[in-house]
Amino acid sequence: MVEVQEMKYSENGLWILKTGNNYRIGLSEKGQDDLGEVMFIEVLSHVTRVEQNETLIDLEGAKAVTELTSPLAGKVVSYHKALADEPEKLNSVDKEFNWIVELTDVDETVFNTLSDTID
Repeated sequence: MVEVQEMKYSENGLWILKTGNNYRIGLSEKGQDDLGEVMFIEVLSHVTRVEQNETLIDLEGAKAVTELTSPLAGKVVSYHKALADEPEKLNSVDKEFNWIVELTDVDETVFNTLSDTID
C-alpha cells in the first residue's frame, strides 16, 4: 500500500511533508532564498517534543542569521543527524537532504491551516 503524501509550507520558510502519521519539516526554497547559503547550524537535538512556534534550529546563512521555529507541535521521531557535520545539506533542493526534524502526534487541523504554496 502506498502512503499518501501532502505538502504544506510555513510563513517562515519551511516545508512540511505529511506521510501517514509523520510530519517531516525542512528548509523550503523560500527559506533558502531568505538565508542564502547555509554555513552553520545548531539543532536542538536533545528535545523530544516541540511546541508550535518553539525554536527548531538556529541557522547562519550568507544573508542572515536566524532561528526557525516549528509550525507544528508534536513528538520528535527523528532529527536529521547528518546536518551537524554537513549543514550545507540544507542548501539542497532535494527533500531527502534538506529536512530538519520529523514529528508525530501532530494536530492535523493545525497542519491543514498551513499554506499549499510557497509564499
